[in-house]
Formats: sequence, structure tokens, C-alpha cells
Amino acid sequence: MKSRPTRLLAEALLLVAIVAGFHAWRSRDLLPADERTAAPYFSLVDLEGRRWTPEALTGRPAVLYFFAPWCGVCAASSPQLRWFDRWAAGSVRIVLVGLDWSSAEELSAYASRHGLQLPVLLGDPATAAAYRVRGYPTYYVLDSRGRVARRDFGYTTAPGLWLRTRGI
Repeated sequence: MKSRPTRLLAEALLLVAIVAGFHAWRSRDLLPADERTAAPYFSLVDLEGRRWTPEALTGRPAVLYFFAPWCGVCAASSPQLRWFDRWAAGSVRIVLVGLDWSSAEELSAYASRHGLQLPVLLGDPATAAAYRVRGYPTYYVLDSRGRVARRDFGYTTAPGLWLRTRGI
């Protein structure tokens, strides 16, 4: 018979394996990051009316953060995005891409409600398809040349974003 600590360790390892397997399954369709391919092209307008393309994100690493205004996990991640933006101090650009929205006002209200003073692009289904967004939030880290360097989905923290953008 196994001791209690051994059993607890085995259960914890099983839980970690299940979570890791689920994460691998969910991220299987995201754009590859190990090949450093160019980010798919888009031409989107932000809430201020400025046009953005992947070329506008070159020169320093960038995080493209795809969200939906109704997404609870996205809302919970918002403070982390604010903290990371302050922490990165301009060395990494964060750009939010709103998807599955009904009006620009809805996206503006979301950004205001969560204190996000980051560019919010009005995303469209073509952009979601090009970036293989299947759930929210999904985010890609682009290197300074606009190539996909990292990708992930779900809740993230400021330290997690910092780790994902180091060495890029």
C-alpha cells in the first residue's frame, strides 16, 4: 500500500499530465512558432481609426492578443496585460485584436472597463482564420522582424508574458 505523500504526488503528476495533454491538444492548430514564419498579413483599423498591418509591429517584439469582449478569461487577464505593458516599458508592444464583437463601441467599452490603454484593433473573421484562433484569449509573440516566435492561449500572467518575450 502506498503512503499518503506518495499517493498525493502520483495524483498531482496525473493532474499535471492531463492539463499538459489538454493544452497540447488545444494548441495543436495554432500557427507554428518553431519555424519563425512571417505573421499572416492583416490590415485592420484600431479604435482611433489608425490602420495596422504586421509591418507596423516590426522593430521590437510584439504580442498580438486576440480576445472577445464577452470572454471571462480575457477579462481576468486584463490586469496582467496592463502590468506587463508597464513592466516591459516599451520594449515589447502589445496590440489587442478584438474578435466576435458586435460594434466598435463594445470593444471601446471593454477596453475602458478594464483600464486598457493599448491599441485595440477591430478584428474580423478573416484575421481569426489566418491566425487560427479557435478560442479566447489566443496570443502570438512576434519577434522584431514580425515572425511568429511563440504562441499560446488561455489565461496568462505578466511574468508569463515576460518569459515568453525574453530572448526574442
